[in-house]
Amino acid sequence: MNNCTANESIKCTVSQCKYHCTEKNYCSLNSIVVGTHEANPTMVECTDCTSFEVK
Repeated sequence: MNNCTANESIKCTVSQCKYHCTEKNYCSLNSIVVGTHEANPTMVECTDCTSFEVK
């Protein structure tokens, strides 16, 4: 996403997301939703940014 406005409260390194500010490694959304794909999440790998959208 070119010329995006980085939300410096949300760091992100997922360059495949359409909300990623490439030069700064921040998200351009005002807020994100964090979810899980596990019934009983116990590790960071069990969580997901459900606001992700592919470029």
